[in-house]
Amino acid sequence: MAEEQPLLKVTIDNITVEVPAGTTILNAARQIGGDVVPPAMCYYSKLQNSGGKCRTCLVEVSKGSEKDPRPMPKLVASCRTTVMDGMEVKNITSQRVIDARNGVVEMLLINHPLDCPICDQAGECDLQDLSFNHGKDGSRFDFEKRVFDKHTLGPHIQLHMTRCILCYRCVFTADQLTNKREHGVLDRGDHAQIATYIEKSLDNDFIGNVIDVCPVGALTDRTFRFKNRVWFTKPVDAHRNCSKCCGEVRLWMRGDEVFRVTARKDQWGEIATASDGKTGWICDECRFEKKKTSDWVIEGPTKVNRQSVIAQNKYVGLVKPPEFLQEVMDGTKPRYMLDIHSVSGVNEPEIRLDLIDGPAHSEDFKIADEKRKELEQ
Repeated sequence: MAEEQPLLKVTIDNITVEVPAGTTILNAARQIGGDVVPPAMCYYSKLQNSGGKCRTCLVEVSKGSEKDPRPMPKLVASCRTTVMDGMEVKNITSQRVIDARNGVVEMLLINHPLDCPICDQAGECDLQDLSFNHGKDGSRFDFEKRVFDKHTLGPHIQLHMTRCILCYRCVFTADQLTNKREHGVLDRGDHAQIATYIEKSLDNDFIGNVIDVCPVGALTDRTFRFKNRVWFTKPVDAHRNCSKCCGEVRLWMRGDEVFRVTARKDQWGEIATASDGKTGWICDECRFEKKKTSDWVIEGPTKVNRQSVIAQNKYVGLVKPPEFLQEVMDGTKPRYMLDIHSVSGVNEPEIRLDLIDGPAHSEDFKIADEKRKELEQ
């Protein structure tokens, strides 16, 4: 019987934890949790060789180990640096780390378009959270931003290379879930981009997972494109018997309508482990084709972090006060007293929003072709 390896002690922000040998500083911090955990935009524990690209997880090693207590002269990437026995690390307690992280965020936002109001990733974007904590209220970049043409990657995926931060997650995902590698990153420096050869790998049944691993809005679901805001939808866990994948997904619903289907994610924003112990990648059939509640067995509402914008008005066990408006109006349902179309020209003029059974759908807000021509003139 092999001897059990001793655990190594590492102290991160004055909190000590014991981890096995070979554990990275980032994963050791994740065992502690909370603000001690450095942010990660490129590292993905479910993908081999990921990490070391974005530099947002930089930390300061103030003590190398018990045998060699000298500090490391430079900040190190916590996702690629393994712990040593007696190592002491500073994350949020180091001003050097905070200043460096602010600089990394500023660099990531140099060419990133500030189109959050129209981006489908808004509300669940890692870059939004990162910039909120470490961004500045202005930009020192006075030059023209880098711009790429949009690419339609098959019928289900849209590539906005202008938003890409070159984290390589989609490259590793398509490479490790596809039988053959036909894409990657072309060019260097400011001209680097995800190669259009990614289109050739779209015949794989699991290529839709590149949408889930993307930390920004570079890869989005075309079936969900511009249909709704994520905080207006309600996430619920569901499953089905699927011959291709685990069939355990997260439905994003509004009323009884399923707007999109994604894989379940853990507290670190990564694909969660399925009930069979494997990574919960889902197939394209579950993701893009099963958009009816009758296709799924609903398990219940997803437990969302209360700090997330998605959690607004979706707390589990929330008791809402009773509505007395119908009783006041003698059983008559409330309706809109304003002709919205005459004011904004948003919905079709013949559609009365107050008579719609359930929440309004994106189809109800399309401007008629004749009205659009009038507005353009």
